[in-house]
Amino acid sequence: MTFPAHASFCRNYNNQLVCIISIKRSAKNYWEYRASISVNGKVRPIEVYNCRQKIRIQNNQTIIPFKENDAGEFICSFFKK
Repeated sequence: MTFPAHASFCRNYNNQLVCIISIKRSAKNYWEYRASISVNGKVRPIEVYNCRQKIRIQNNQTIIPFKENDAGEFICSFFKK
């Protein structure tokens, strides 16, 4: 039995290894992404990254602003046109 490959996109970003495990862009709010990432091997659950307000929203609705050189900045800068 063959299992599907689980590929993730990884980059060194400000001395951190940031891997995007899964990502989906919002159809209604094009500046929002639902993503699961890992930072230096530590996996974060799916969170909403709001690139317009520069915040991430956890599953329990906790709002966390992006810090300087945050993984959220990486996600937003990577997907800009």
